Amino acid sequence: MDQRLERILSRVQKPARYAGGEYNAVMKNKHEVDLRFAFCFPDTYEIGMSNLGFRILYGVLNNMPGVWCERVFAPWADMEEEMRAAGLPLFALESGDPVGAFDMIGFSVGYEMAYTAMLNMLDLAGLPLRSQDRPDLRPLVVAGGTAMYNAEPVADFIDLALIGEGEELLPEVAALFRRAKGEGWDKPRFLREAARIQGVYVPSLYDITYNPDGTVRAITPREGAPEKVVKRVVHHMDSAYYPAKTIVPSTEIVHDRVTLEVFRGCIRGCRFCQAGYVYRPVRCRSREVLARYGREAVCDSGYQEMTLSSLSTSDYPELVGLCDDLAPFCEENHVNLSLPSLRADNFSMELMQRLQKGRKAGLTFAPEAGTQRLRDAINKNVTEEALTESLRTAFAGGWNSVKLYFMLGLPTETDEDVLGIAEIASHAVHTWREHAANKNRGLRLTVSTSWFVPKPFTAFQWEPQISREEYERRVRLLREAITAKAVTYNWHDGDTSFLEAVLARGDRRLGRVLEGAFRRGARLDAWSDRFDLNRWLEAFDECGLDPAFYANRERGREEILPWSMISCYVTDDYLWRQRELAHQSAATPDCRTHCGGCGAGAVEGGECYHG
Repeated sequence: MDQRLERILSRVQKPARYAGGEYNAVMKNKHEVDLRFAFCFPDTYEIGMSNLGFRILYGVLNNMPGVWCERVFAPWADMEEEMRAAGLPLFALESGDPVGAFDMIGFSVGYEMAYTAMLNMLDLAGLPLRSQDRPDLRPLVVAGGTAMYNAEPVADFIDLALIGEGEELLPEVAALFRRAKGEGWDKPRFLREAARIQGVYVPSLYDITYNPDGTVRAITPREGAPEKVVKRVVHHMDSAYYPAKTIVPSTEIVHDRVTLEVFRGCIRGCRFCQAGYVYRPVRCRSREVLARYGREAVCDSGYQEMTLSSLSTSDYPELVGLCDDLAPFCEENHVNLSLPSLRADNFSMELMQRLQKGRKAGLTFAPEAGTQRLRDAINKNVTEEALTESLRTAFAGGWNSVKLYFMLGLPTETDEDVLGIAEIASHAVHTWREHAANKNRGLRLTVSTSWFVPKPFTAFQWEPQISREEYERRVRLLREAITAKAVTYNWHDGDTSFLEAVLARGDRRLGRVLEGAFRRGARLDAWSDRFDLNRWLEAFDECGLDPAFYANRERGREEILPWSMISCYVTDDYLWRQRELAHQSAATPDCRTHCGGCGAGAVEGGECYHG
């Protein structure tokens, strides 16, 4: 360990974040590999190590002979201050070597608010922020994750973006880089060749021009780059890599448990949900494989909690059977089996009986909207009757802690819809009073609202976000309407959601704003206590750009969107039809019931739901 690091660790919070040496961390001889990959997560250790995708790609790369993938996390403010004072560059946990010495630097970016952490990590590594100022082949800076479906705000800082699922794509890019390094290619040649790989977007190979009104005029590929970069998809989940043997952190993390991904994609088609569209089509893991992975992961790690995870876990066709397969093992090894947020329309007594064998943690449901009209508009396909029945089942089964999630500012929302959230909370309290099996413990009902953020590749990608003033008015309206003492109301910070909307639908000109905010001290913007919107507003003023142009403006059907060079298979025609149906408050069936022809079937050559 670097002596500077040894001196620093005793002076910072949670030194285990930076010490490495965890059980199952992959160690290789750096002189026996020809590709060293610094896998960077632009958030703290506790967040990054809780991310299943990060663990998957770490394992995939390290299973490749000749490749050593090491982990790098964003330091907390106290650690950054100490590192800069000591002249200690950003380093990888496995070897302790500086990130600037690696061949490839890869960022996993699932959230737009992580962009400033990316820049800070490059700066701490001693590297120029902009791709054009890093002319050599190495280190090559790549980025993947859901946020990269619109990579334009960070286009000036990365060399390429990986679109789609990394298990398929990243090994192919790594193999090309090894060839380029071995044959002495320069960076421009590598980027041209990489652009030929499906799912690789090379920003420098696209020219963007703008209209006088600020909208995109044209996106012009050059030097052989494709007009559309089409995402990569893992076709068979049973044969896809799963990290049954994975790193066991030396300190507590956010999700300290085994996470089993039961399927990828979603059958539901909620019109606000980016993940629900970009991860299509639905692909399930078999019950037998999941049960085996679950047992192996617990035995190797010693974890005492196992979560069955996906975008909508209760839609897994064999969920009850899988719980039955895992139950004897979990009981014998004192492992709690849990599910994340549940669908209110398929939470059953049968499922509850499986879950209540462990400790009764709180249940979470996400109705999203306060009235049936608005739930139909967003295609949530959940009725208040179904929610009430699920709550009745849960309360009768002994649960007393429930969280309900909603959004404010959804397209077509009215004050009636906002007040409907308070009515749902009131009905939930009444349901508990009538059906609770254990009233001695009291009811803990939490209502949480977030501010709707329009995202690329959704039916609402053309919609404006409501103004901050209007959002705050709706929060006050709801807060005053919730009167039951058993109900706690939490709402999301408005400033963060406003900037998220700006970045989510931003174009390449935001790179100057992003760098300006970073120079003013923006770092861990995903953390509310580290975020300051004023830094960003000053940067927008300096660059002569208006954030409301990106967040609060409705887009026209014919407008070229900044991410129009990317394809997730789901077509714009389909998304526009869904938008029109939303304004009619008309719901559509899920994929299991009827194929809507979204375009994702092209992956499989026909209708894509095989659940």
